[in-house]
Amino acid sequence: MLLDRVDLTITAEPPGASRDAAFDHALEVLRQRRDEFRELGYVPKEYINLLKKAGIYRASTPATFGGEPQPPAEFLEQIEEISTIDPATGWVASFGSALTYFSALPYSTQEKLYKKGIDLTFAGGMFPMVEAEKVEGGYIASGQWMFASGCAGADILGIGLKGGPETEGKPVTALVHPDDVEIVENWDVAGMRSTGSNNVVVKDLFIPEEYTFIRGGTPTIEEPLTRYPALAYAAQVLAVTTLGAGRGALDYIRDQGAGTKSVTGGAAKGNRSVYKLGLAHAEAELRSARSYFYETTRDVWQKAVDDTPITTEDIVYLRIAATHAAQAGRKAVLAAFDLAGTGAIYNSHPLQRFLQDGLVPAQHAMLQENTLEASGALLMGFEAGIPSFP
Repeated sequence: MLLDRVDLTITAEPPGASRDAAFDHALEVLRQRRDEFRELGYVPKEYINLLKKAGIYRASTPATFGGEPQPPAEFLEQIEEISTIDPATGWVASFGSALTYFSALPYSTQEKLYKKGIDLTFAGGMFPMVEAEKVEGGYIASGQWMFASGCAGADILGIGLKGGPETEGKPVTALVHPDDVEIVENWDVAGMRSTGSNNVVVKDLFIPEEYTFIRGGTPTIEEPLTRYPALAYAAQVLAVTTLGAGRGALDYIRDQGAGTKSVTGGAAKGNRSVYKLGLAHAEAELRSARSYFYETTRDVWQKAVDDTPITTEDIVYLRIAATHAAQAGRKAVLAAFDLAGTGAIYNSHPLQRFLQDGLVPAQHAMLQENTLEASGALLMGFEAGIPSFP
């Protein structure tokens, strides 16, 4: 059975100074190893374990089962900080929020799962959704799924199955053990390479129904974090990596511009009008997007804490803030690249990390321009035009 083979012996340090020190240690190791992760094409398991010790992978474990769920803004700030060093590792760490999906599992399944441990790393390849054969007690699935970010370090994997009328068009996630899949190493990309978002394949795999749930489905437990909109949160944790990329890029530009001279012998690059204006404009736009992002997050979280109704409009504003953050972070990275000049075209240049990774989140289906169109439609009372949105 799935849970018999899951090893959850690595646990977080106690809250407070020990856990803060574990997080700081993980950041320092990341500074030293980020280039290695890019060469590998994934974040290795031993580094995931450092993030576990820092509490990243219990951030969405329900309190009902002994977890220490974090307010979304606090978790997002941690992912942003990781992403200022390496956005791809931030992307992998962001799935510390993914256990919010697990709240739609049967209560008894969650009880058994978290009895094994509450520091759980989940990765999923959801698409394309596959039509599984319904059999007594579960499903038999065969197929290949794309974009399984973080699959190299996951304790449990998820694969996407087609839902029916009973799921209202939402996909079904089936939980499987990493040993039951083949990982196809086809993640040959320029951006977010360290996420290791390879394909996963299963063949005639039986999956008990108790290990399936509707992605974004109704929670079987009642807590503030299970009341917070799950699909919007999934968009937010990806968007915040771009805020981190933008911050890392602008910090580099500021530090370099303060002291370097042009190779042509002219005035320091940073003392040119275009450099100073460009940096100031980029800072204003990035900080504005960030403020809106966190303000909206905290407003909706307070409703979840107070158990007051979270409206469609509330969720729409979360989606707008997430897409806007991804696009604003992307613009900040491009502004930094423009200001850096010719040197930034070299693969070895420090800005390449932020450029290559920072352009990717806004390409994601959850953060593309059409999500803004769908949001505007809902605000005016029209159909969103995107399944399961917002």
